[in-house]
Parts: sequence; C-alpha cells; structure tokens
Amino acid sequence: MPTTTEPKLISGNANLPLAKSIARRMSLHRGTSLNLVEGRVERFNDGEIFVEVYENVRGEDMFIIQPTSNPANDNLMELLIMADALRRSSAARITAVIPYFGYARQDRRTKARTPISAKLVANMLVEAGIERILTLDLHAAQIQGFFDIPVDNLYASPIFALDVKEKFAGHLDEVMVVSPDVGGVARARELAKRINAPLSIVDKRREKPGEVAEMTVIGDVTGKRCIIVDDMCDTAGTLCKAAEVLLEHGATEVHAYISHGVMSGPAVERVTNSVMKSLVITDSIQPTEAVKNCPNIRILPTAPMFAQSIMNIWHGTSVSSLFETETLEPIYEGQFPG
Repeated sequence: MPTTTEPKLISGNANLPLAKSIARRMSLHRGTSLNLVEGRVERFNDGEIFVEVYENVRGEDMFIIQPTSNPANDNLMELLIMADALRRSSAARITAVIPYFGYARQDRRTKARTPISAKLVANMLVEAGIERILTLDLHAAQIQGFFDIPVDNLYASPIFALDVKEKFAGHLDEVMVVSPDVGGVARARELAKRINAPLSIVDKRREKPGEVAEMTVIGDVTGKRCIIVDDMCDTAGTLCKAAEVLLEHGATEVHAYISHGVMSGPAVERVTNSVMKSLVITDSIQPTEAVKNCPNIRILPTAPMFAQSIMNIWHGTSVSSLFETETLEPIYEGQFPG
C-alpha cells in the first residue's frame, strides 16, 4: 500500500496541458488540490536530456504523464530518464501514463531483417524502473504481451460513442461505422455495437508504405452518414481518400473519429480541403495551433478518463469498469454540448 495520502503526478514536456487537466480533474474528484510534482527537464547543448525532481518522492506512488509522440525519441528519452530519477529517489511505485504509445506500429517483423521496435521500447521502459503502464488505444492490442508488468489499455470508443449519440441525435438510424482497413475491423465493430449501427469496411491495397493503390468498399453505404473509425491519423492521405470513395459509393456525408491525431506533414491541409464534414480526435497528443484552428477538426478530452483510471489504479479498483458507458457517462457529464 502507498504511504502517501494521495497519488502524485509528474509530467514531461510532451503534453503538459493534458497533464494539468488530469491533475485538475483529480482535484475535483478528491476535493483537495493536487498539483503536478515540480521538477525540470532540460537539454544540454548537444541535446542530452537532464531531469531534476524538486520534491521528495520517497515512498510515493508516482504517475509519469508522457505520451511518446513527435518528437518520439526525445519524448521517450524524457520518460525513461524521469523514471530513472524517480526510482533512484526511492519512489514506492512508478506508473507510466502514456496516452499515445509511440513505436507501436512496429509490432512485428513485416519482412526479413527488420526490428520489432515496440518490444524494444517495452524492454527499455521496464528496465528504467516502470512497474505499470496506462495507455490509450494501442495500435495492436498484443503489444500488452510484450511487457512482463501490468498494462492497462483504455479505449476511446466509449468516449466516441457518447459524442456520436449527442451529435447524431435523431439520425442514429442513418449512421454506418466504417473501418478504413481489414485490420481495424475489431475497433470499428466496438463502436458500432455501442451505438447499434451497421458496419462497413474499406479494403485498401498498398503498393508501398504511405501510398494507397486501390480501395474497395465492402458493404452498402448508400444514403448513410458514414463514420470512419481508426486508432491514428498520420498524414491523413488514406483517411481523405477513403472519405472520397465512400461518397462515390453513395454515402450522404462522411465523418471520422480517430483516437490519436498524429497529424504529420500535410495532414491538416488535407483534412481542411477534404470532403469529410468533421474529423474528431482526442487530446492524447498535444494538438498544434494548426490543428486547433482547423474548422473541421474537433478535439475530445481524455483527462476525465485518465484521471479516474489513475485513481482506480491507486485505490486498487477496476480500470476495465471504465469501458462501460454507465461508468463513463457520469465522468463526462457536460463534456458534450449539443
């Protein structure tokens, strides 16, 4: 059992606004002020990262909030070095809260002489002294098996379901959930079940990474309001092309719900000029100003879910209870104005 009367949060530089939002939510729940542990994360002239924790953390239950988003290598090293600093300062337990788990796309050997970088990252996190992982929508669920420590993988679909029911109220019978590829069917089916909607698939064939050669729609989308569901949007090329193909096959409008808005390179420009009516992402990755100012991008908060998950981990109660709408809805009350 932790010796402290409350969990302690510390954040790197990857997504400080989300970390502060989580601390505020936990303060509201607990009725006492809970601030981020003070420290500094600096870089030497050659780019080396230095971490110093200003507060005593001996015997404390520590939660490091740090997505490993762009720049992935810098943010990953920040996380590892912060964990090492806390371990050497005698923290009782270190949990890494990684809203976006970088390197997750490299979860298997796709051809000869290639790495499984997700496993390498898992090994590094454990060696740094991290004893538990809390993350959101891993690219591949089997990555949990790369760790010999507990991994709690939260899902964005319950949050998306609440938003869909609010935004499409009165038109849910016209909604069809679409997976942008065969590999994402399980994720799309999960949202479809929650909103009681049919499911369609866009089958894509790649000639090489980053390029889509051909797309085929499996299922009848005629007259439907299509919702594309995926775990990440990187350059948005596939997403925008899928939206065009769905409209060509008779869909009345296309929306997208994506867990992680990576939004690299031309992504924002593509989304702005696309036929999609809206792209909904979470704040697992700190949005750039361009993303925040894009008229057809909306950002859903994850702080309520992460705050409750952290408290459940600290109390030793169920995290999987947050997968249920009945549990999540009160936490998000007032978050989805009509």
